Amino acid sequence: MTWEMVDEGWGRKAVEFATLAEPANCREYLAMHQRLGIGEGDRLLDVACGAGLAIELAGIRGAVCAGIDASPRLVEVARDRNPDCDIRVGDMEALPWGDASFDVVTSFRGIWGTTPGAVDEARRVLVPSGRLAMTVWGNVGKSPGAWMMSPYLWATDEKVGHQAEMVSLGRPGVGEAFLDERGFDVAERFEVPFVFEFPDPETYARGLAATGPAYEAIQSIGEDEFIARATELATGQVREGRALRGQIQLFGYVGTKR
Repeated sequence: MTWEMVDEGWGRKAVEFATLAEPANCREYLAMHQRLGIGEGDRLLDVACGAGLAIELAGIRGAVCAGIDASPRLVEVARDRNPDCDIRVGDMEALPWGDASFDVVTSFRGIWGTTPGAVDEARRVLVPSGRLAMTVWGNVGKSPGAWMMSPYLWATDEKVGHQAEMVSLGRPGVGEAFLDERGFDVAERFEVPFVFEFPDPETYARGLAATGPAYEAIQSIGEDEFIARATELATGQVREGRALRGQIQLFGYVGTKR
């Protein structure tokens, strides 16, 4: 899949993704910014920035932020949230910034084992001793909230297999080696808090349907069927007076440019 095709899945419901799905990522974004000690004047690039919530939160801490995403429709939302930031549509494996432009590069589940060129480009745009911070899924299937991501398995076997290949960086030692080979000194992986939360089954189904992996399942079974099945799945998890909630294992890495 070329980077131009990302908008087909991730951009088709950009506003629903930004308002129904992405807010659950706040714990992840805040935890990583805190670990990095993001502060006043730090030049930060967020790769695969999506709808720009991570950029907005880094900006609150005083960072001077830029971002890039392959989806024009998500970038439109990100720019609306961050009107003073340099947010561009483009390929994370061919960044449109010069060498040594940033102190920090972040990517929240945007860089995969299948995209090594994105790491090479992140290294290029970092200053000497600049840091790359990224998050990757851990063992989703054994996570307490695994049920919330099970609709992704309604895609074809080929696409499910590709999803598994993409998340390989969460395995012990794999992510560290991946970054080390590309010129980073890497600290040991660490767990990052991540929780999906939705008020009701219908909102869960709509929020999940706005994500890229869900679109692959929708291509197989159709959107109406996806929404119906996901709503039924979540209905069995309703707890009176409490949100639908599912914790998913997520890991982070921080590499320092050699």
